[in-house]
Amino acid sequence: MFKENLKMSWMNVMNNKMRSALTILGIVIGVSSIIALITIGKSSMNEMTSEFELFGADKISIQVLGTPLKQGLVESDIERLQEIENVEGVSPTLSGNTTIVASGAEKTNVLVQGKNDIYFLKSKNLVETGRGINQLDIESENKVSLIGSSIAEEMFFGEDPIGKEIIIGGVSYRIIGTLKESNSFSGSSTNDSVIIPYTTSMSLLGTGYVSSVDVYMKNAVNSVKVTEDIEAALSEAFNDKKEAFTVMNMQDMLSSINKITNMLSFMLGGIGSIALLVGGIGIMNMMLVSVTERTTEIGLRKALGAEPKRIQQQFLLEAVFLSLIGGIIGFFGGVLVAYVVCLMMGTSLILTASTIFLALGFSAGIGIIFGIAPARKASKLHPIDALRSV
Repeated sequence: MFKENLKMSWMNVMNNKMRSALTILGIVIGVSSIIALITIGKSSMNEMTSEFELFGADKISIQVLGTPLKQGLVESDIERLQEIENVEGVSPTLSGNTTIVASGAEKTNVLVQGKNDIYFLKSKNLVETGRGINQLDIESENKVSLIGSSIAEEMFFGEDPIGKEIIIGGVSYRIIGTLKESNSFSGSSTNDSVIIPYTTSMSLLGTGYVSSVDVYMKNAVNSVKVTEDIEAALSEAFNDKKEAFTVMNMQDMLSSINKITNMLSFMLGGIGSIALLVGGIGIMNMMLVSVTERTTEIGLRKALGAEPKRIQQQFLLEAVFLSLIGGIIGFFGGVLVAYVVCLMMGTSLILTASTIFLALGFSAGIGIIFGIAPARKASKLHPIDALRSV
């Protein structure tokens, strides 16, 4: 009997193609919205999280504002940070803009950054060719440099810049490496920058202190304790002037980003669910009309001994068929929209199993929920009342 109801339900759906198509349109729009919005949201957030993780989840960043008596951190302060328990390394950063000259070409307003060996040890896949800055470069204040991909292409087009000289701020530096091309999405592109040893950059930039420091932890699990120890050391260095510095824990920021990501995904799914709810109402309206049109058929079936639950089952199956067809079409439509948008944004498409089950499960549930009322109405029709319409 179930197979017969299944067959009849399918035939009724196919015999009214135009009405069925218009009915499932709402489901298609709803499912497409859920799939597209959640997928685009997850893909975008995943790209942002990935870029953020490049900064290092095991890293604590320090920005020094200074005081009138002490404008920044000196070497002894950096050594004090290095001695903190669970600290693997400390990477100070100095930066400023200057003019560079190489191969007879001049480039103004170039960002020059002073880094140490820890920065290159902790920043994976940073060097394209050559080598990074090592401990000897720091201790000896060697005049060596690494250049960004745009500078290498612009000033040494078709040549290997390794070993060549580049004039930075009027001083000659030997190029020891080139940097990999950066993704501008991250907002920290090194394509147009030059990196030199931070000890050398102090004389170049005319400063004797450091305003930016990254502290790398051995284990990010202990980030809270390390952060507290860093704040205590900095408070001592600046005579308890808390406003003289800021300490930013990347692990905490990453957790906050993940919370925001989950919240946005939930909100986007809710927006798509509204469209799906409207589609469910459309199914219910269509099924109620169908019950009215097929009153005679229902009366004849009941007069021939059809049980109410069989009639209810048939109408319920029709509603499920409509919602599932709309769900499947909507799924592929949503994936296509998400793929095109992600392609335009330059992000990777992230389609999770939970998103698929949510969309298709919700569409099937909509068919059952909104199909119950028309199915019950059909099953409760009295045969005599139904046959009066003949």
